[in-house]
Amino acid sequence: MPNRTTKTNCRLCSYLCGLEAQIEDDKIVSLQPDPSRYPYDVGIVKGCPRFHSNLEFLNHPQRINHPLKRAGERGENRWQQISWEQALNEISEKLLHLRENFGAETLATSIGGPHTTFWPLHRFMNLFGSPNNVGIGQICWNPSIWVNSLTFGWPLENEIDPETTGCAILWGVNPAESDNSLFWRQVLAYNLTGKPLIVIDPRETRTARLATHWLAPNPGTDAALALGMLHVIIAEELYPQQFVEQWCHGFEQLKQQVADYTPQHVAQITGLTTQQIIQTAQLYAHANSASIFHGRGIDQIGANSVQVHRAIACLKGLTANIDRPGASYLSEMPEYIPEIDLELTDRLPAEQRQKQLGRDKIKLQTFEGYERLTRYTLQHGKQLPARYLTSAQPNLVWRAMLESQPYPIRAMIVSGSNPLICQADSELIAKALQSLDLLVALELFPNSVTALADYVLPMAGSLERPVLQTNAGVANIAYGGPQAIEPLHERRCDYDFWRELGLLCGQDEFWPWEDFTTSLDNILNPLGLTWESFCETGIYAPAPEYRKYESYEKNGQPGFATPSGKIELYCEVLNEVGSSPLPVHQSQPGASAEFPLLLITGGRKQPHWASSFRWLKTLKKPGTVPQAEVSKATAESLGLEHGQQVVVETPHGKTSFTLSIVIMKDNVVNVDYGWWFPEQSLAAPELGGAFTSNANMLTTASFETSDPILGQWIYNRIPCCIYPAQPVGQTTTDTNHLQQVPASKEN
Repeated sequence: MPNRTTKTNCRLCSYLCGLEAQIEDDKIVSLQPDPSRYPYDVGIVKGCPRFHSNLEFLNHPQRINHPLKRAGERGENRWQQISWEQALNEISEKLLHLRENFGAETLATSIGGPHTTFWPLHRFMNLFGSPNNVGIGQICWNPSIWVNSLTFGWPLENEIDPETTGCAILWGVNPAESDNSLFWRQVLAYNLTGKPLIVIDPRETRTARLATHWLAPNPGTDAALALGMLHVIIAEELYPQQFVEQWCHGFEQLKQQVADYTPQHVAQITGLTTQQIIQTAQLYAHANSASIFHGRGIDQIGANSVQVHRAIACLKGLTANIDRPGASYLSEMPEYIPEIDLELTDRLPAEQRQKQLGRDKIKLQTFEGYERLTRYTLQHGKQLPARYLTSAQPNLVWRAMLESQPYPIRAMIVSGSNPLICQADSELIAKALQSLDLLVALELFPNSVTALADYVLPMAGSLERPVLQTNAGVANIAYGGPQAIEPLHERRCDYDFWRELGLLCGQDEFWPWEDFTTSLDNILNPLGLTWESFCETGIYAPAPEYRKYESYEKNGQPGFATPSGKIELYCEVLNEVGSSPLPVHQSQPGASAEFPLLLITGGRKQPHWASSFRWLKTLKKPGTVPQAEVSKATAESLGLEHGQQVVVETPHGKTSFTLSIVIMKDNVVNVDYGWWFPEQSLAAPELGGAFTSNANMLTTASFETSDPILGQWIYNRIPCCIYPAQPVGQTTTDTNHLQQVPASKEN
């Protein structure tokens, strides 16, 4: 093939930035940003370290290039190279044998981003008959989708616009590290206007340093803060009364609910001042259009997560910051084929839905809860993706592997995910994975999970596969583009794996598309587009329409797809399932004499994505080590010094970090997330340093203590202590000594 320049897309985060690849002799020799495609800014792309790592990622000597079968004992990390045909035949035979002996529910999956496509996995699982797909949705994406759909009838998209946004609140989100792309540039542009930019975070993050107002509440008290803001807005009558009367359901009940959340009371809970609470409420309510962006910081606080999401939704509804330019807009159902139609959840038999783990306790994150919500979203002809919002509570899956209760889970397929690092309770997970009859890993690089697998299959990654981002089918937007080259060696797109496995498991009629590109043609067909024509621009994003609730009402439909047809300040669905229909702050365990500090375990730092990219030299900064951050006052009170090796311990376990003294809330510890050490032995028991500086050695997703609405667990308010790992003055960046840290306590 002649030398050429072709359009392609980066796949090293979910933005899928448009690129141009220069190809010579069928090899990519250079990459440049494509200014004609999203994000339409060469500076954004060139400023991203991940963009510069693409060619190393593609050609890295440690990439998994061929199907591998375990040659030794599990965990020895010894392999035999085999063909794809042999791998798929053996995997399918074992799966069918296990299904015959234990039922389809014996198979579980674990999936993560950004290298995977979710709907083929969900489609396979529905057709195979298992309800047990595991992800991190309960503490990442699901809370917002559930709560906004309960409150407004569908998910929201928040806006920040320098011209129309009058006040912006960034709540538990740090786009300077987690985004570093278009959204972060929008925040920077908005900041130049001098309008209120309020950052709510116990740490003075890079984002917080920009803020006109930085609030540092005690971890896990965000619901109380939001309820205090509602108290001020209602008490001072800062809400548009006509809008509330016409479009809000349950105002009087909400008014009564927040009466006790006075600024003085909320200040005692949150550790903020009464003036901070009052001023934040006033700035938000007085703005013509005000926006609240939130992130994982409030997704990961257990029983208070749904509550703070509900309280924030009430703030938006009460102030009419819904479907309003510069504030937010209600998304639309996709005009292309949506995720719900691709995943085929209607094919999962009713008797298999009944086998969903924890369905007797969890009130919404179940098939019954999903169906209850869907009755109302269908009033506007909309249906959310099912398998995200019904994913299994992870702790129950690991325990079913070990205890066979309420039934045995004997097989797992892991796709682009490392649950040993990214899921709560790493030691429990290691034991669970080692107990399986069949563990399959679709991966790009070796890691602690591939070391434990029976089969490791090479997955095509960035530049080698087509990419299409559809926001899981909850918005009428799609963006992406073509692969630059065919997958190298024997790498394959994850779609190919699920399709071939489906065919071998008797799913022939449900996989009509021979490859992923053909399936994309099908998805885009309702738009009158082919995949090739779509790739010219790489985006489908109609301009948003606002105040749609008025149009719905004129057409004889409810303004909002909720039981009342209005914004549900008082949530009827939550009331139906026996949960509080109004937001409430729930007290959580705090510090104690043994564990006098509070731990945050979700700290992300560029350029890594969760546990990804640890192999890449391009992204390694000299001296970078996993850190535990505390304030100067906290360090001094404990006799600790910056750069010192410390042990962080919780009731669940202990692990080691390097101490970093930063500006943040006193008596709080923040530890980096996603660390492991590929330079160490991948064989058990080291597993690439999986237990060395892993935040999830300190956590648990115990079902008994999880939130009964969605099954959420706590990452961001865990009682802890911190102490020296070695004498003061002996500092090092060498991680080898950390192997000597004692193993975690058993749960």
